Amino acid sequence: MIRRISTKWVLAVLASVVLPFIGFAWYVDLKLADRLSNDIVRYYLLRFADDLADRIDDELAERRLDVEFLAEDAIVIFSLGQEPEDFIDLLEINFDRMVKRSRGFDLLMVVDGDGRCIGANSVDSQGAPLGDLYDHILQRDYAGEGWFRRSLEGRATLVDHHVSSILHPEWAAWGPEEVPLPSAYGVGLAQPIRSPEDPAVVLGVVYGLLNWTVIQEDLLDAYREVQAFEGIGSEIYASSYSWLWKADADTIIGHPRTELYGKLVSEDPVNLPQLVRAASGAEWGMYPEYEFGGVSKQAAFKHCRGEEEGGLGWVVGIGIDNTDIYATVNELNRILINATALVLIAVVLWTVFIARRTTRPILELQRHTRRVAAGDLEARIAVASTDELGELARDFNQMSSELAENRARLVQVEKESAWREMARQVAHEIKNPLTPISLSVNLLRRARDEKSEEFDEILERTIDLIQRQVENMRRISQDFHAFAGEQVFEPEDVELRALVEEVLELNAAWAAELGVTIRVEGHDVHAHVDSTAFRRVLINLVSNAFEAMPEGGGLDVELSRTDGQVRLVLRDTGTGLDEEALERLFEPYFTTRSHGTGLGLAICKRIVDGAGGTIRVEPLEAAQGGGTRVEILLPAVGAGDRSRRDGDGSPS
Repeated sequence: MIRRISTKWVLAVLASVVLPFIGFAWYVDLKLADRLSNDIVRYYLLRFADDLADRIDDELAERRLDVEFLAEDAIVIFSLGQEPEDFIDLLEINFDRMVKRSRGFDLLMVVDGDGRCIGANSVDSQGAPLGDLYDHILQRDYAGEGWFRRSLEGRATLVDHHVSSILHPEWAAWGPEEVPLPSAYGVGLAQPIRSPEDPAVVLGVVYGLLNWTVIQEDLLDAYREVQAFEGIGSEIYASSYSWLWKADADTIIGHPRTELYGKLVSEDPVNLPQLVRAASGAEWGMYPEYEFGGVSKQAAFKHCRGEEEGGLGWVVGIGIDNTDIYATVNELNRILINATALVLIAVVLWTVFIARRTTRPILELQRHTRRVAAGDLEARIAVASTDELGELARDFNQMSSELAENRARLVQVEKESAWREMARQVAHEIKNPLTPISLSVNLLRRARDEKSEEFDEILERTIDLIQRQVENMRRISQDFHAFAGEQVFEPEDVELRALVEEVLELNAAWAAELGVTIRVEGHDVHAHVDSTAFRRVLINLVSNAFEAMPEGGGLDVELSRTDGQVRLVLRDTGTGLDEEALERLFEPYFTTRSHGTGLGLAICKRIVDGAGGTIRVEPLEAAQGGGTRVEILLPAVGAGDRSRRDGDGSPS
């Protein structure tokens, strides 16, 4: 065990240096890393998911506006008129121009009310002619297409992620894993063409097919390339990527690995059903931490606008690798370890030097403190410096002087206070019976002087009152003597049930007058106590119980023996006790009644303690019948006499 203060000081200083560094490293490693992932990274992930979802929604909205603009264009409307051939060429020129300018639409066409294509673009976004595909587009019947039927009903329609059978009839029946490029996919946008004379009449439909590369390459892939995570660190955005699911939050339609197109997230090879549950249960939030491809990741999601808002309800996701999140923290940990080692060496050398110079006066202070603790209040330290230790020595000397003065004053004050309180209480208790005695004597004198015929009766009443009040003063005197005087207990083998029944028999008339029923349970048990003193305990407890039941009630007494002890329990159904009474119950001169010395329970506790036992008082809840429960534990005969006295009978 370390005893020298200089050694402890060195260790304390080392701990004060090393532990903060270790704690800080731990904080950085766990708390800061956790905060980086849970707060900063989560904030950025959520923000970027929201931003990317807005970009996708804005892209779809902008493309819808293009289609809506075409549906309101005069040339488009006139191409559905009685002489469409005059406008077909202009229609194709406009569509070709828009396809090349937008670099997003693969197809723009006008379909009349019978499902026949009136006109379409003749070149792709690069300006290359469509050739035979153009003839296929014009000759195809669109009357059975779902988007066509819904648009004829006057509703703008979006066709979700799909391989178009219009542009890629050979791929339309293939599975997602067989379709070679994201460019083979598209999103359809259909807008009804309304009659200028009667907007309720739908003349035809403008249909546009948006190439999926606009979503996958221009939005999903490009979002990482703009270094969205640059504010956090290059290591983080290096592994970030985004993806897109259908509105069912399960079907993959956008991902850096295009071979996952059409796969279900909840099934192999992805098999992350917890992500589906998270995205299905909220519009925006964090996925639970997951592992994909053997790498732990964190990601956020955001739902795009739903159909009622002009969108398709896609689910955008943005994720990063956990290893990239903690790269900066790990580097900081290495720096902290090196710095801690250097600081530790410097601190050890400096602390040893300071400790040796400082511990000398502290040892002197320790020696004088022991003298004061031993009672030598004249101990003084020679002051040899003006620093804090010198101030401490001067304060120690002043403290010793004040302690010596205060001890003398305290002894005197305690003596005076004890005598003053005792005199006040005795005077108060004796004054109470003297008052009725004085009044009765005056009444008796007046009856004698007036030669009253009731003199004899008054004399009898006065004598009776004086006797009762004298008995009361004798009891008061006994209480004070029992509490303040030297008590010598003479323990013996006492049969408690007989002693209890004796006390209850003495109070039987009082119990009958109050209407209190008494029940005694338990076998004959023997305790090692002073029978006279313990009879006083029982009288006090029974009297307290009766006085708590002025309207009648019940008093149960139980006797038992357990673990070498005798248990005596008194339970009444009286008024009970409040918290203040419980705290002060065994204090001298405290009483809850308007009469008495307040020494009853204090004397009971002193007698029980002297017998080597314990007494406990507790209130009972209303569910238990209310009232008060008193439990006394005493040493049983044969369990060892804990109340035996040494030689002369005084307490051991």
